[in-house]
Amino acid sequence: MQKQRGSTKAVTSATQSVRSSMTSTPFTRALEHLGADQLVEYYRQMMLIRRFEEKCQEMYTRSKIGGFLHLYVGEEATGVGAISNLQPQDHVFTHYRDHGHAIARGLDINPLMAELFGKDTGCSRGMGGSMHFADVTKNFWGGYAIVGSHLLLADGVALQCKMQKTNGVVMVFFGDGATNGGEFYEALNFAQLWKLPVVFVCENNLFAMGTPLEVHSSVTEIYRKANAFDMKSMRIDGNDLLGVREQVGEAVEHARSGKGPVLVEAMTYRFRGHSAQDTQKYRSKEDVEKHRSADPLEAYRKLLIDEEICPASRLDAIDVQIDVEVDASVEFADNSPVPGNEWLTDAGIYAAPLETLTVDPTLV
Repeated sequence: MQKQRGSTKAVTSATQSVRSSMTSTPFTRALEHLGADQLVEYYRQMMLIRRFEEKCQEMYTRSKIGGFLHLYVGEEATGVGAISNLQPQDHVFTHYRDHGHAIARGLDINPLMAELFGKDTGCSRGMGGSMHFADVTKNFWGGYAIVGSHLLLADGVALQCKMQKTNGVVMVFFGDGATNGGEFYEALNFAQLWKLPVVFVCENNLFAMGTPLEVHSSVTEIYRKANAFDMKSMRIDGNDLLGVREQVGEAVEHARSGKGPVLVEAMTYRFRGHSAQDTQKYRSKEDVEKHRSADPLEAYRKLLIDEEICPASRLDAIDVQIDVEVDASVEFADNSPVPGNEWLTDAGIYAAPLETLTVDPTLV
């Protein structure tokens, strides 16, 4: 059940009309306002994230991908449902488990896989890797490896949206562990003080790396942490894609209308370890299997079939096409060149300073 704190009076007439029927559900409302094709598209997005991440694990095992690798398997409904509410002028910041958010925002998986391979055709020219996906054309400002630091950056962009009246909203994702750091409280305080258009989405997967929620936080209902700032907040089922879309949609509407930020706590669970090398000794196989039995992707697939939105044969065909696309992204990455040294002097943040300096060519 959704729980809320802060102001709940500002519910627009549009939202009221959507919920006019006492017998309606997130599914029936989504079907009415989005149509069957869009509901199937959400399935495609979730499955694309799942198959992309599974391929990443395979490529990591084959040493095609180096460094850290944090997979989004099991949390797809949160990312797809939340980001589906955003418009082109909106912005996304996220943590280092960023692959799913990038795909949900519409980034091409070819440069994403190339980035993981450290290739020049990657979305960050092969120099960011798994934790630093970014695409300026999508206002996707990247994954950040320093826990909680990006929340303050999100505030900065939200302030720009407010001052320049762009009608933009900033959505920032982070884990439950980030809510124990000072950056989290500073970001919430500043956003509420200035009534910034920010939607803070805490993906509570019950573990901060390998530390259980009840061990690392004295307040286990993360949404309540917004009470200190009199900020609107809610706890939602992060595994219910259409529920996520609807409830986060209300948060986005609240922020866009000038009423200030919202903290959303999405309850979810990652099926893989914290990273690709995680031995997962902090949780049992039985616990993982228990959550896998409620896989949000399989639940959504069943919903589409049971409600006769899409037959299983069509969904199977979508799965096959996705496998083709993911395999093609690996081929693209494999055949892409590695970055050269030109970026040191010809482009990027190092170009301008070097224009005024005499540089020993042997050092470049």
